[in-house]
Amino acid sequence: MSMTKLIIKNSFRHTLRVLLTIVGISVAVIAFGMLRTVVTAWNAGVAASSPNRLVVRQAVSFIFPLPYAYKEKIAGIPGVTSVSWLNWFGGTYIDKDQFFARQACDPETIFTLYPEFRLTPSEISAFRSERNACIVGIETAKRYGLKVGDIMNMEGDIYPGSWQFTVRGIYTPRSKTDDATQMFFHWEYLNERMKQDDASRADQVGYYVVKIDDASKSAVISQKIDELFKNSPAETKTETEGQFQQGFVSSSGAIIGAINIMSYLIIGIILLVLCNTMIMTSRERTREYAVLKSLGFTGGHLFAFIAGEALTISFLGAGIGIALLIPIVQGFESLLPRGWFPVFIIESSTYVLAGSSALIVGIIAAIIPLYRALTMRIVDGLRFTG
Repeated sequence: MSMTKLIIKNSFRHTLRVLLTIVGISVAVIAFGMLRTVVTAWNAGVAASSPNRLVVRQAVSFIFPLPYAYKEKIAGIPGVTSVSWLNWFGGTYIDKDQFFARQACDPETIFTLYPEFRLTPSEISAFRSERNACIVGIETAKRYGLKVGDIMNMEGDIYPGSWQFTVRGIYTPRSKTDDATQMFFHWEYLNERMKQDDASRADQVGYYVVKIDDASKSAVISQKIDELFKNSPAETKTETEGQFQQGFVSSSGAIIGAINIMSYLIIGIILLVLCNTMIMTSRERTREYAVLKSLGFTGGHLFAFIAGEALTISFLGAGIGIALLIPIVQGFESLLPRGWFPVFIIESSTYVLAGSSALIVGIIAAIIPLYRALTMRIVDGLRFTG
C-alpha cells in the first residue's frame, strides 16, 4: 500500500470524529472569510482611492458647503492639473430604504478625474448636453432595471422638491473594488433650482476634488490650498482622497479593529480543534508507531504519516469552508439593506489567508504527536495501553 493511501485510510479511521473536525474547521473558515469580507467592504473606499486626488472640504465639517468661487483660486495653485466639485444630494428614490450615493457634479470634469468609472464617448456627450441628465452605476441600473432613456423621479430632502432625471449613461467600474452604485447629475441643474427656491444656498458646492501632477507633492499642495483660504468665512481642510475616505471609516475604527481581532482568533480556534483531534489520534496509535519503528520505519516515515493526516483533515475542512464561503457571502449581501456596502466581494487575499492558515495549522497540529512518536522508546510504545 502506498504512503498516500495509508495516510488517507488513517485519516478516516474514526469517521465521526474526523467529520466533526472537518465541519468545525469549515465553519471556522467561513466565519473567518465573512469577517474579512466585512472589513474589506468597510475599507473599500480607502482601497480604491487615488494618491493623485485631493479632497477639499469645509474645515469645520463635511456637511458645510464651500463657495463656488474657490474653484478658480484652487486651479491656479502650481501642481494642480484639474478641479472638479460635487454636492451630496440625498433624496428619496422609490422609498427611503432604497439607498445609493446621489451627487451633483461638474459634467465636464468628473469622469476625467474618475477614469475608473467607464463610459462610452456618446454617453459622456449625451450627459453633458442635457441639463437634467444623469449617470448611474451598473449595479444600481441592474437593481432597478434602469436603462438609457429612463426617467428617475426623486423627492428631495437636503434639497426639497420634486426632481426628475433622465438616464443618459450607465458606467462600469474599472475593477471590482470600484463603487458601481453611484448616481451623478448636473450641479448646474441643482444650482438653478437653488437660485429660484433658496438663493442663500446657490453658488455653493459640497467639496472639491483636485487632481495633482505628482502624488509626492500632496502634502505641500494641500497646505497651499488651506493657506489660501485661511481666515476666510469658509476655511478649508485639504487631504488626500484616501485620508478623506479614512475619516468616514475611522469613526467605526473600534468595531473594525474588533472584527479584525476576531477573524484571527478564529485561526486559533481551528488550531485547537485540529490539535485536539491529532493528540487523541496519536495516543490511540502509540503501539502502532512503536511497531512501525521496530520494523525499520524512519522518523521521516512517521512525519509523513502524522503531518500528512493533519494536513489532509486541515485542507479538507478549509476547502469545504472556502467553497461554501462564496454562496454564503452572496446570501449575506442580499440580506443587507440596499446600498449598505457598495462593494462587497471576497478578496483574493482572503482565500490566500484561509489556505495558508490551513497549511500552518496542519503543520503545528502535527508537532506534539510527532515529537511524542519520535522520542518514544519502542519498548515503552509496545507496553502502552492508552
